[in-house]
Amino acid sequence: MRISRAVLGGGLTINILPDNTTRVVEDSGKYYAWRSFGPEDQRSQELWVDMSDVRHGQVRVHGILSNSYKQAVRVALSFDFPFYGHYLRQITIATGGFIFTGDITHRMLTATQYIAPLMAHFDPSYAKESTVQYMDNGEVFVVQWDRVRLRGKESEGDFTFQAALHKTGTITFSYRDIPLSLDAIGSAEHPVKAGLSDAFMVTPVSPQSPDAKQRIIYEYHRVEIDTTKITSYSAVEFTPLPTCLQHDSCELCLSYNQTSGCSWCHVLQRCSDGMDRHRQEWLDYACSEESKNATCEDYSRVDSSTGSSITPEIENVTSLTPLQKGCECDDETKRHIFKTGNDVKTDSSTKRDGLANTGVIAGIAAALVLVLAMVLVALYINYHPTAASPLYLIQRRNNYWPSLKFQKQQPGYTEVEVEGHDKDSIVQAGPC
Repeated sequence: MRISRAVLGGGLTINILPDNTTRVVEDSGKYYAWRSFGPEDQRSQELWVDMSDVRHGQVRVHGILSNSYKQAVRVALSFDFPFYGHYLRQITIATGGFIFTGDITHRMLTATQYIAPLMAHFDPSYAKESTVQYMDNGEVFVVQWDRVRLRGKESEGDFTFQAALHKTGTITFSYRDIPLSLDAIGSAEHPVKAGLSDAFMVTPVSPQSPDAKQRIIYEYHRVEIDTTKITSYSAVEFTPLPTCLQHDSCELCLSYNQTSGCSWCHVLQRCSDGMDRHRQEWLDYACSEESKNATCEDYSRVDSSTGSSITPEIENVTSLTPLQKGCECDDETKRHIFKTGNDVKTDSSTKRDGLANTGVIAGIAAALVLVLAMVLVALYINYHPTAASPLYLIQRRNNYWPSLKFQKQQPGYTEVEVEGHDKDSIVQAGPC
């Protein structure tokens, strides 16, 4: 994966849980504080969500993921989930033991922007009892990789673990069955990771081809947990920390003592340290330059001076105004002067308004026709995927769609569409 230290402002921040012998490990970072719990901790049992308990909500076993290898599917959330200060309404579940959180899906899902309780070379299609299931009750979204096996190491046994995304932003990893030490899994065929990651995308202008649309992903933060701490009946709990993005005013942005490095971009009305998913917009509007040595009082003075300089073009025009008295026009023109409230309109201005309104209506109509045409084309492609024209578009799409640039090639994932499939099933919960 390509990492730019210049863009990252001096280096990539990586937080790693210390490798020691304490039963509960505590540490903190810029975005999350987390704790690791061993098998003997009561908290490990409390964090495990029993998917068979009907009180937790309705559980879905995804038929496609449960019978696939290296595939992923997008799932909508019923609530706004805060992740690194950004609110997500959909995520992508992958068969490889992780959740992808990016807006644009691509083949390198394992590179960054993930929530990974145990990213590894899992193949749910190997055994009939292997399933990928999830549950959303409005307060928490849980994904469980149940009795999945490692490709090439199927004889080592079943892995069962889950990730829970809470509405508050808390993330928990819970492990029930880990038959193999993680350092023995091997990452030659697939990355082995446990933790969180986020990134931003930028679209640099290439001097060789200014019209080229190429997006580059930069990982700006990663949380790595020590994989030696992951055992059967262990758990990890991540608590989100305040971020610059949560501040909606200049005063809070620059004075809140629990966040550091925040700058206020007056043009965007946004608080940020410049390292988040809105990085491209931050660069486009030169927010870093604008916020240098600027204070909230400076912005207030600019607003007040701008507001006082705006004056109406025509004020208090009535039948007794000097405009009417001093009008040196013929009688025919005078008869065509219309007084409406405080405005004075003539026939010529009325005609211009009519032409402007006609142009606006025509523009709206043209836009609606274009949108309708695009919808019809999309429907045709969806219901006729084997037709010549859709196949041509699919084959040629890489020439027009933005590309994602990575330095190191990694195993590719294929996204599957959930619409139109009837393989999802409901897990019948047992008695409470």
